[in-house]
Amino acid sequence: MIENILFDLDGTLTDPKVGITRCIQFSLEHFDVQVPEADDLTWCIGPPLRESFSHLLNTANDDKLDLALANYRKRFSETGIFENIVFPEIPKSLERIKDSGFRIYLATSKPRVFAKQILDHFKLIQFFDTVYGAELNGSLVDKGELIAHIIESEGLDPERSLMVGDRVYDIAGGKENGIMTAAVSYGYGSMDEIISSKPDLIFDRFSDLSDFLKIT
Repeated sequence: MIENILFDLDGTLTDPKVGITRCIQFSLEHFDVQVPEADDLTWCIGPPLRESFSHLLNTANDDKLDLALANYRKRFSETGIFENIVFPEIPKSLERIKDSGFRIYLATSKPRVFAKQILDHFKLIQFFDTVYGAELNGSLVDKGELIAHIIESEGLDPERSLMVGDRVYDIAGGKENGIMTAAVSYGYGSMDEIISSKPDLIFDRFSDLSDFLKIT
């Protein structure tokens, strides 16, 4: 029986496309590269940003990647953080899940400091027992390591825990830690990506999770 639910943020609870893509474009404008259109940057929603910038800039140079992240975070912290939309059904469904006695945790590769501001801004933070995310120094950016940290910190039983996300990183991270996994199909992971990651469950709507949990 599931008692604990870990949720990804970007692409699962909110649609961050505008903020993330504009901040990436802003950062890339400081380098001698062609800046892609927003629709060509949606693959960057989900993976650790450092990895995305490494690909976009075709470099593993730490100084360049540090600068790219600093540029991104400058705009994101001022503007991009709220260029975001909560997906339909999320507030009502989270309320039902919380009121039914489930323990709810955020598990995002986005820096925890930004994730808390987003949840607070969109009035979602009250549904979460604890907010977990990456640190600005780069630690806990790997989803598997983050989930392991949550399980240890909260004393969770993996057999009674579920990870819900939209990308392969969420599913792989859950599997690494022996917990049940669920993918949502409306996020930024393609159906091919979702199927190949072999989640235990696939939900086309967030409210379908309530049905699985038998919440009335």
